[in-house]
Amino acid sequence: MVRKDIDRARAESAIARIVPFSSPREIPDILEQHGIGRPAALGLEFDVLPTSQYLSFSRLFDTSRMVDISTGIRMNRAVKSPYEIGLIRKAAGFSDRLAAAVPSLLKEGMTEIELAGRIEAEARKWGHQGIVRMRLWGAELFYGHVMAGAAAAAPSYLSSPTGGIGVNPAIAQGSSMRPIRRHEPVLVDLVFALDGYLSNHTRIFSLGDLPAELTAAHNAMIDIQEIIKAAAKPGVTGGELYDLAVTEAGARGLGDYFMGVGDQRIRFIGHGVGLELDEFPFLAKGQQMPLETGMIIALEPKIILPEKGVVGVENTHVVTETGLEQLGTFREEIVIV
Repeated sequence: MVRKDIDRARAESAIARIVPFSSPREIPDILEQHGIGRPAALGLEFDVLPTSQYLSFSRLFDTSRMVDISTGIRMNRAVKSPYEIGLIRKAAGFSDRLAAAVPSLLKEGMTEIELAGRIEAEARKWGHQGIVRMRLWGAELFYGHVMAGAAAAAPSYLSSPTGGIGVNPAIAQGSSMRPIRRHEPVLVDLVFALDGYLSNHTRIFSLGDLPAELTAAHNAMIDIQEIIKAAAKPGVTGGELYDLAVTEAGARGLGDYFMGVGDQRIRFIGHGVGLELDEFPFLAKGQQMPLETGMIIALEPKIILPEKGVVGVENTHVVTETGLEQLGTFREEIVIV
């Protein structure tokens, strides 16, 4: 059932039966006309459905039982088909291409927001759809985070290890008007959205060498990524992988700054991606969902050092029988410009 635009829907969709409607009040009659009738139970995604729509459906289907199918929908999306994996693999290739463009765009003294705009312009030229969908209520993202030095370590409301100052308090995250300086980490954490599907990708750049402390912490995150990739096999839970990463960060003396600082720490190291940026599974504290072959996971071990910056890496992976297959191939060491 399509309200706007029926001709475009018929031209673009593979679904055979596409019918117009002008008001939700017509839905029960349309179902009757097509031999479906009024359902005994109506499945709705309670986690994202506005209350006003829920009440409207309750009135339209006053004899039906309203059932929450949010988890079922999200579980169905968690395991990707070969077709979906192919689309995400293609998006990951563009993430690599975008990272490769950064050294030619990064200049001393330019603001974070200027660098972000130049990178975003490249992405749009290559077909980035411009919209990064997130499921969590109140969560929103514009391309991602391009930030430098202490500004990248500033916490925000977003459920992310990085926050950023943003251009004003109404946004309160992401790139700011702060000039980029030499010898500080420049975080380029971007989502490439292509043909509906997403690739999440982080690389660190610097104008000149970084202090040894930051370089060592960055290299430790690459090591932890490799450990998690090998351990993340079907049947292993997200909680087990989170605990493993925390243990490894602590063994390297980085536990106090792993995925945030103090109460601002984020209790995950990775998340599913697909049509949305925050799909199942979550590699998070206490998560009991076991991994399955064909799941797509953005793994993002990061260190947040207050007043110094953020280092770490993020790549999009597919779960295989032997662990995670990394889809991004752009070099992971700090890129000195």
